[in-house]
Amino acid sequence: MVARQQSSAAGVLALLAEPDPVFKQHALKSLNTLVTEFWAEISEDIALIESLYETEELPKNARDAAALLASKVYYYLGEYDEALSFALGAGSAFEAETRSGKSAEYVETIVSKAIDRYIQARSESTDKIDPRLGTIIEGIFKRCIEEGEYKQAIGIALESRRLDIISKVYEHAHDTSLLSYAMDAVLDTGVSLSYRDQVLNFLLPLFPRPSTDSKTSDIHPLTRLLVTLSDSSKALPLLTSLVPKETALAYQFAFDLAEGGSLDFLENIRSGLPESAEGSKEKEIFDNLRKILSGQESVKLYLEFLKRNNKVDLLILKSTKEALEGRSSIFHSALTFSNAFMHAGTTSDIFLRENLDWLGLASNWAKFSATAALGVIHKGYYEQGMTILGPYLPSQTGGESTIPGAAYSEGGALYALGLINAGCGRQVEGYLRDALRAAQGEVVQHGAALGLGIAGMGGKNAEAYDDLKQTLFTDSAVAGEGAGYAMGLVMLGSADEQSAQEMLTYARETQHEKIIRGLAIGLALNYYGRQEEADGMVKTLLEEKDPILRYGGVYTLALAYAGTSNNDSVRRLLHIAVSDTSDDVRRAAVTSLAFLLFKNPSQVPRIVQLLSESYNPHVRCGATLALGIACAGTGLQDAVDILEPMTKDSVDFVRQGALISLGMVLVEQSEASSPSIASTRAMYAKIVGDKHEDPMARFGAALGQGFIDAGGRNTTISLQSRAGTRNTSAIVGMVLFCQFWYWFPLAHAACLAFEPTGIIGLNGDLKPPKFTFVSNAKPSLFAYPPPTKPPKKEAPTKVAAAVLSTTAKVKAREKRKAGQERGESELEPKKEMDVEMKADEPSTSTAGQGDISPIAGSLSDLADGPDGKGKTKKPEQTSEELSNFSRVTPAQLAYISFSSEGRYQPVRPVSTKTAAPKGGKAASKLTAGANAMASERYAGGGGILILLDRQPDQSEEFIELETQLPPQQPAPVEPVPNGNANAAPEPSGPHIAHDESAPEAEPPESFEYPFDNDA
Repeated sequence: MVARQQSSAAGVLALLAEPDPVFKQHALKSLNTLVTEFWAEISEDIALIESLYETEELPKNARDAAALLASKVYYYLGEYDEALSFALGAGSAFEAETRSGKSAEYVETIVSKAIDRYIQARSESTDKIDPRLGTIIEGIFKRCIEEGEYKQAIGIALESRRLDIISKVYEHAHDTSLLSYAMDAVLDTGVSLSYRDQVLNFLLPLFPRPSTDSKTSDIHPLTRLLVTLSDSSKALPLLTSLVPKETALAYQFAFDLAEGGSLDFLENIRSGLPESAEGSKEKEIFDNLRKILSGQESVKLYLEFLKRNNKVDLLILKSTKEALEGRSSIFHSALTFSNAFMHAGTTSDIFLRENLDWLGLASNWAKFSATAALGVIHKGYYEQGMTILGPYLPSQTGGESTIPGAAYSEGGALYALGLINAGCGRQVEGYLRDALRAAQGEVVQHGAALGLGIAGMGGKNAEAYDDLKQTLFTDSAVAGEGAGYAMGLVMLGSADEQSAQEMLTYARETQHEKIIRGLAIGLALNYYGRQEEADGMVKTLLEEKDPILRYGGVYTLALAYAGTSNNDSVRRLLHIAVSDTSDDVRRAAVTSLAFLLFKNPSQVPRIVQLLSESYNPHVRCGATLALGIACAGTGLQDAVDILEPMTKDSVDFVRQGALISLGMVLVEQSEASSPSIASTRAMYAKIVGDKHEDPMARFGAALGQGFIDAGGRNTTISLQSRAGTRNTSAIVGMVLFCQFWYWFPLAHAACLAFEPTGIIGLNGDLKPPKFTFVSNAKPSLFAYPPPTKPPKKEAPTKVAAAVLSTTAKVKAREKRKAGQERGESELEPKKEMDVEMKADEPSTSTAGQGDISPIAGSLSDLADGPDGKGKTKKPEQTSEELSNFSRVTPAQLAYISFSSEGRYQPVRPVSTKTAAPKGGKAASKLTAGANAMASERYAGGGGILILLDRQPDQSEEFIELETQLPPQQPAPVEPVPNGNANAAPEPSGPHIAHDESAPEAEPPESFEYPFDNDA
């Protein structure tokens, strides 16, 4: 007999009114199973159910059942807060419901509400928390740990500020990746600064002490943690504890800290290192650590790497120069920037030396930019910076030069000096301050201010700030703008209230837009990385009537929360992007999204997709730059798909932004990893060479050419350091680059974001040995682009001969007659016509080869190979062997491995990502894997690696560093006719790359660019 389905709960509900408690208990038990179907009917008696929960007549388990029933009814009514309150009162009944698994959706909702309420209560006050709520949460923690759901427990613990749970989880699991997970969670979700530091300080002692024996992978997260804290008192004990037993590890930590740490943080560590006895081993080690922490060792090694591997294709620059009119200031500047970016850090000024006539056409600010380009080309060559720029620097007397236009080259040289010494500029700060004080013309003051700001970036030097303030108070528009930027650079990230108020007050008082803009960006730099500490200034600036100050407010918001992906900040920027009355502010708001979201580049195309289709061209332009900066170096196809149609936009400056951004996104991509690279290069050449194209679009295409081949094709653009922290100089460089809209010379600051991508191995004595390592990927996937082929000179073709109709008839008759004599069938005569055109060349038609479809033809071409003799193409290798100082792109790092039997082994993993499997089907998926790896901006690793020598008794072979060779007069070199990569330059000193086997000379011979022939 089949049980009849119940159609109503009325009968059971009637039992609740019975006086006997037994009936009531039975009714409550039954209703808990019926509530899923009859909750609407039961809800009419909710008051009675609540009274049963509160009465003392019923036993405890019956009251718990009444509370559970009330909770479920409120859950189905959508009153989740009430449902949670009764669930807390249900006690054992709710626990039994949780274990039974019958009402999974209800339990899940109540638990999530309990967690939310617990988090809210913990953030407001730790005293007024319902103990019943605490019991539920403790049960959740316990269950997560028992079931191995460690990350879930850590997530709840972080949000509810229960750091003791993190410690319990780690004690249970002993997995340092969980500590890294907790650290990433607070660094990438925009929690408050104070709580972030509290968590990081709690996590630091939990990390085990690193050692070379344990093959630990904790160096990456430890470096990231220490750099973020920027507290020398935390980093010093770790470094000193590694000396002398783990010297190699200490050197590795020092190099990693030097790449990500701020100037004052590194300086405090250097001064805090202990002084050891003269001649002792410890003294030598600590001296080496001081040298590494100054940042100069890293700069030297990367300079060497860029010089050795310079693969600039001079033919591209030559074609661009021929296409762009040198007498036009905008085109001259375009080629100047393109050449500077391509040769950034390579020290090769061969293009400038071969085109002195073109260089002589520069006048006024184009001359300023052309001289400043030397700073980009020689970036990092701080040892010879003064020698290289000697002919252009202002005289020591400080008087005005009598040569017309010399002020522009002097100002540009001072700016260049700052770019050369970016990141290690303590030694030239004094010289630049003297030059700033002695300068009388505003152009020289402008250059000196920008140079001082970049050289002393983040140094918080009060004297330099005062000198810049005095320049600002002269109220010169040009000098004041430079001083405004520089004041922000010097006080970078300090959130100094006094300097911020001084800058804001002056910005409100002055009449010069240039000064207001300089001070607005200076204010933004002042609050870099300060998160909620900047909220007051952001609110003040965004409420200003002056659109330039609101523009500064947008950048202040973006830089304060840089890299945090803070939801509130993203929401505010999107609101400004569609509501502000100023086009400049709206464009800046969209561009600034990149600075918030660069750690999640794959999210940016989705966010700016609609903005890229806006009716407002300034918003569209901002969308292009946001994609370029956030997705730089990733080759992200989603970004390329949005940018490519925008290169055909109806507005010239939108096309300009799209062309620049495409170069940023596709930097260091190969044809195998990104199908758009060849078409993009061809598009650049076409637009640059099209004289009918808008000048702004041609300017953008020239800059795009510079970005796509940046640093001799050996640098990427990265706003994140190798350790995963914010790359401060890169973020600052990109903010300044965005100001090229108003002031072209600031475009040079983009070189601060160029990150060399190589593996540089050093032994325990900090010398580079010769060794090899393996890249487990097809060589074509990460190969350099092929050199451009020079245009072919077309030979004059023969004109087809005209044949008269009478002659044709005679020839046809003779042919017929000859055929009859041989006994052959008569040939069909051609159709007569007045004149028949005959070409002298043989026919290239495929007649006689059968009917070939285009697809079949293309397949046969592939099979036959170039000689057409049916030879199959040799399959490409699935791996390649690379040597020390080789280029390794960020996406390639995951495929790098050192042979377990090799002599040298790195003290830390090459990458934080696991290596790709070798061979087989996995090899065919490398392209997809490389693109996925690139889209995760933080790949980690690479760079300078300290190596352990497994055979210390054997002699070592070292690589001779060109930058450290003794001076020698170079032999004359014949110019190379093809103009392609690694062409041997004319003799001029060590700052131009020669053949690797030939010694380099230094210092360079000075020579004057013909700037005096102003046109």
